[in-house]
Amino acid sequence: MLDLLKKTMYAGVGLAYLTKEKVEEISQELVKKGELSEKEAKEFFDELAKKSESARKAVEERIEKIIKSTLQRLDLVTRDDLSALKKRIKKLEGRSKGVEVPK
Repeated sequence: MLDLLKKTMYAGVGLAYLTKEKVEEISQELVKKGELSEKEAKEFFDELAKKSESARKAVEERIEKIIKSTLQRLDLVTRDDLSALKKRIKKLEGRSKGVEVPK
């Protein structure tokens, strides 16, 4: 029963989007129904919480990678690029006024 429930949860709910509160709520509900013991519920909660966090991180990393790749293909200016340009302009403005601006 527990294995079937785990497989259903992983596949159906979208593991990356489960919150700890929701996992705990589901665990406690199964205990109330008598389908899990307290120990099984704790193990289920711990395992599902770990997998949920791991999946969330993987999704975030994948999204970040896709965004960076898209920005590179679009050849858009990044925040770091803009910051570097601002510093360079400030330095050049200082030179043009005869005053050297420290880095």
